[in-house]
Amino acid sequence: MQGIINGCIRKDRSSQYLLYKEFYSYGMAICRRYALNDEDAADILSDGFMKVFTNIEKFDNTKPFKSWLGRIITNTAIDHYRMNLKFSGHEDVDTHENIGHMAAVYDQLAYKDLLALVQGLSPAYRTVFNLYAIDGYSHEEIAELLGISVGTSKSNLFKARQKLQERLVPLGLKNQADATLNVNNAANLNNRTRI
Repeated sequence: MQGIINGCIRKDRSSQYLLYKEFYSYGMAICRRYALNDEDAADILSDGFMKVFTNIEKFDNTKPFKSWLGRIITNTAIDHYRMNLKFSGHEDVDTHENIGHMAAVYDQLAYKDLLALVQGLSPAYRTVFNLYAIDGYSHEEIAELLGISVGTSKSNLFKARQKLQERLVPLGLKNQADATLNVNNAANLNNRTRI
């Protein structure tokens, strides 16, 4: 891997292609969680890889490359969100202090099904849910990244969970207690390590 990275530092096109090919699926999985559709996800991924290639000489080779790349792609998705969408009509709600832990994610709910449910959320809810539940950011970090208050971040997460619960019920999860999502387990779906 270090040889490919060194080639990318030298701006070698074949090394860039090999790196892109090696991490395409990983990067696309991140982008799909933030994007409304595959076309938007592909745009985010392209922008993310451009940032990777532009800044690859800054990579600290004592740390895992996959984590570094994932962080850049996630930040690119956030940038895409900020450029194209606004948090309009989302009030600052400080009353959601205790969101609480919920029951486990159902094993029969495939990743692609969960991805489709998350993609169906509004951009504000989807972005906060992904940052908090999947990528492990705190509400304080999310507020700083997105330029919103901590209360708005908590409110958007609370509402995202409610929407997901409502969408799980028609999938055969009959009662409200069963139609919940454990965000601590959701992070396992992506196998992402934060740097």
